[in-house]
Amino acid sequence: MYKMTENQLILPDDFFLPFGGKLNKKNRWVVLASFIPWWKFEEEYAKTMKPSSRGQRAYSVRMALGALYIQQKKNLSDRDTVEEITENPYLQYFLGLPEFQEEAPFDSSMMTHFRKRLGPDIINQINESIVMEELSEDDQDDDDSPNDTEPPTSTSSPEGTDTQSNSEQPTNQGKLLLDATCAPADIAYPTDLGLLNEAREKLENIIDVLHAPHRGKRKKPRTYRQKARKNYLSIAKQRKPKAKKIRKAVGKQLGYVARDLKIISVLKEQSKLSLLTKQEYKQLFVISELYRQQREMHSKRTKRIDDRIVSISQPHVRPIVRGKAKAGTEFGAKASISLVDGYALMEKLDWDNYNEGTTLQESAEKYKHRFGHYPKAILADQIYRNRENRAFCKEKGIRLSGPALGRPSKEKAQIQEQLAKLDAAERNAIEGKFGEGKRRYGMGLISARLQQTSETVISMQLLVMNLEHKLRLLFYHFFKRFFGISGKPIWAV
Repeated sequence: MYKMTENQLILPDDFFLPFGGKLNKKNRWVVLASFIPWWKFEEEYAKTMKPSSRGQRAYSVRMALGALYIQQKKNLSDRDTVEEITENPYLQYFLGLPEFQEEAPFDSSMMTHFRKRLGPDIINQINESIVMEELSEDDQDDDDSPNDTEPPTSTSSPEGTDTQSNSEQPTNQGKLLLDATCAPADIAYPTDLGLLNEAREKLENIIDVLHAPHRGKRKKPRTYRQKARKNYLSIAKQRKPKAKKIRKAVGKQLGYVARDLKIISVLKEQSKLSLLTKQEYKQLFVISELYRQQREMHSKRTKRIDDRIVSISQPHVRPIVRGKAKAGTEFGAKASISLVDGYALMEKLDWDNYNEGTTLQESAEKYKHRFGHYPKAILADQIYRNRENRAFCKEKGIRLSGPALGRPSKEKAQIQEQLAKLDAAERNAIEGKFGEGKRRYGMGLISARLQQTSETVISMQLLVMNLEHKLRLLFYHFFKRFFGISGKPIWAV
């Protein structure tokens, strides 16, 4: 059961404090609470609830979204998030509570349900709505500013650099920064030998469960688990085992796993698979596919296969080859992100290692849908500069960063070199945004275990970064108004 409540605004002065006093209206959590249009997304959130008038009343969208925001902002676990909320009256006001309470507003297990109910689609919708509202306000402020030298009939782009007449068709304006990154999942570094050993141990536990009703009646099938464990440790404990020894050990573990799978196929006819828990039943299917992949790679002497499983507990995780100096391969979700005036938007999120160059045209179309015109320039790295994207940008009048095809003249070469340096300097903003997300807000290690909740966490991190950027701009505009500072700060680009 869910009841709409977010149309009722709670002011800081109305928040009751049993120990006296009032909330500070300039506190960051009070200001953030006014930034987020909670009521706009309550209807979408209510659709995730079951239409029933019975049962416990569901938590509000402000409670769910606010709790996830606090967790990502402070980079906390589920339990620590609930403890922080219980101890801090400003956080309780941020969640929409009418007064301070000493008891926890919800159990820490509800954090998982919040991530499931909101989902990445609703989070991205909230993020885009807030960004679009902020950019439209910036455009209006630039038009009304007394320091502007543009005619009153002009319209500023999101960057405030290009102008046009109201009677003319919209021209390309602004700059779009594109790049992709990997959000690594919290899994152990996968090896073929380690995965097969883990699969064998889980299969042995499943065999124990299925054989339990027949204990004392039928002889338990032999699994050779002690021998298999000894064979695994003989290689795993070596510091640098030879490739031939590793291959031989993998072959032995494949044999043990195949034997266990055959035993389970016999036991499931004698016992019911309903004896297994939901998690064990899922593991059985994952291990069956893992065995097929490992057997095929072992027989073909290759290390590559489609939809390769690298974690039994998180089978949706895929290896993402990035070619970075720190790690050539990462294991997690690949996210294509665009940056406009310092605000990050999700363009594509996938667990498979796709070519990010294929997202340029779609991102340009989304830019036009959001702002009513194509960008004047798209700043991206070399992988985006294929012939299809070059032809698209030429047709739409968009300048794509990087040198043009063909051999330029000496004069043009010098101009292109200077322009490439400027573009590279501006592209540092999106690289810095990735660094901010991974170092401060947990994008460098996603601790959620489910595919949907992991995607929700990644989308929440973009929302947190955008609202933090908005707070910094608010602080800047305060000094601009009272101290006469003109222009935009470097960190606001």
